Amino acid sequence: MTPATPPSPINWLATRARLSPDATALIDAAQADSPMTYGAWFQRVNQTARFLRDRLGVTPGDRVAVLARNRIEYLDVWFALGAIGGVLQNLNWRLSRRELSAIIADAAPTALLYDAPHAALAAELVADQSRPLQCVAFDAPAAGLAFSERAAFSDEALPPPPIAAEAPWVICYTGGSTGTPKGAMLSHRAVFANAVNTVLSWGLRPDDVTLLDAPLFHAGGLNVLTAPLVAIGGASIVTGGFAPDQTFDAIERHGVTILFGVPTMFIELQRHPRWATADFSRLRFVISGGAPCPMSVFEAFWARGVAFKTGYGLTEAGPNNFWLPAEQVRRKPGAVGYPLWSVEARVIRSDGAETNPDEVGELCLRGPHLFSGYWNNPPATAAAVDADGWLHTGDLATRDADGCFRIVGRLKDMFISGGENVYPAEVESVLHEHPSVIEAAVIGIPDPKWGEVGAAFLVLAAETGDDELTAFCRARLAGYKVPKRFARLAALPRTGAHKVDKLALRRHITEERA
Repeated sequence: MTPATPPSPINWLATRARLSPDATALIDAAQADSPMTYGAWFQRVNQTARFLRDRLGVTPGDRVAVLARNRIEYLDVWFALGAIGGVLQNLNWRLSRRELSAIIADAAPTALLYDAPHAALAAELVADQSRPLQCVAFDAPAAGLAFSERAAFSDEALPPPPIAAEAPWVICYTGGSTGTPKGAMLSHRAVFANAVNTVLSWGLRPDDVTLLDAPLFHAGGLNVLTAPLVAIGGASIVTGGFAPDQTFDAIERHGVTILFGVPTMFIELQRHPRWATADFSRLRFVISGGAPCPMSVFEAFWARGVAFKTGYGLTEAGPNNFWLPAEQVRRKPGAVGYPLWSVEARVIRSDGAETNPDEVGELCLRGPHLFSGYWNNPPATAAAVDADGWLHTGDLATRDADGCFRIVGRLKDMFISGGENVYPAEVESVLHEHPSVIEAAVIGIPDPKWGEVGAAFLVLAAETGDDELTAFCRARLAGYKVPKRFARLAALPRTGAHKVDKLALRRHITEERA
């Protein structure tokens, strides 16, 4: 336990409703003229908490899955679960039915809440489960319960739940490097510590406003800015997803002060006709994460007087870990900066010794913002966190003589496409299911729009076209995981240990492009 972590969970909105009841908490981008105050949001969340407890029977520790795009009701559910000790399972709607069915079976939620665009998929997922699963529609339901029933419940606050700060608040599933997704347990302690770290180290203010277009199925959507701004009393503009015009509207109409996104989003903004005339005068800083960002994107923001910088995080840690001071943004472009308030960071060699300045090694993190482990997976937890509490991130980094960190690569084969992690082992496993595929290996290759995309190298028993392979993968994987290129080889190159030589595959790509 650290001084930054309370012994038991706090009711975030109860506290905020006392301290700044009339401050704007949320703005629905679709109804921008009706901002919601913290006092009003607290009442909605209390009704939601009672609906979850008394109508759905949610008790402390029970999981509740949500399959929906960003919306204020999604946030209502998250904070209501926090108030009654329930656990959010935030489902990635980009995954396939098979993938979602597996992780729902793993976490065994007591209820599934969904929006209209995912109604048919929700029905299929419920049918896939071997145990009963209550279904609740945010919009008008075709069957099951309507979320609107919460209006019949009292908006009075409930007593604190009988849980400790270490109790999970979110189980956020990450892609698995072994092909199996893992549920990272984010405790009340971790979410609180990340918020404190961010407020203190990034200098968040009560008058800050952000655009919440990062999906809430990611820790980034929940915790990069959303929870920290609730802690300090700032405002979030809630949108269903990224759209350039919507972003420009929010910046100019609502005076957005902080923006978070992935490089693909910023590239699209800079290619948009409104870029040249947009008013960025209130934009204090922009954080890019999720994938390597071209220097041209940095320079375009700098030319407009905006502090554009790189962030670094992962579901298991924060996700906020570093901060680069404004005066160093141009002097150390691309660096992620210095550890936050209660974050410890170090770079180690393969033997566990710390590296020298500017020497590449694996980044390790420690602090109260770390996850509590993987749901139902002690071996994976033990592999990720050592006996001294250090999370081994699998990312390669350097630390300069000033103590400033820079991310330079990844130990694992995982690559990032449009801000989404793609694990080759998972894609290879699906490709191996195709009757024509004898062997498959997948690597990430550079792409001007998405940062990286997948390239699959195949040994085939029978000639199979790209269209068929793409369709086969799309039926089993999220679209961003589907390889964008297929190459046929007589045999996959092997190392001396008979493993697939992916360095040789990368050379193959380089030679083809030369």
